[in-house]
Amino acid sequence: MKGNELEFCTEKYKKWKDVALNSANLEEAKKAAERAFFWLELYSAYLAVLIMEKFGKNDPNSKNKIFLARIKICKKLNEYSRQILEELKL
Repeated sequence: MKGNELEFCTEKYKKWKDVALNSANLEEAKKAAERAFFWLELYSAYLAVLIMEKFGKNDPNSKNKIFLARIKICKKLNEYSRQILEELKL
């Protein structure tokens, strides 16, 4: 990870936060707020992995934890993608 993920998450968070704050429709605002929080949560996860990579790169136990954290992030992104696809089917 090089930090590009953090920039991407920040961009998406700001987008959905703005939609939530500027929406006149309560349901649309709620959905946008959920998406904004998702990207904020993902940002935090990526940041934690970056910190673990920086300070635990020589520790085998840390490498395993970093790998597991990356797997969790991938699962979250997969769930999010699935949710978006289901919404698009409607």
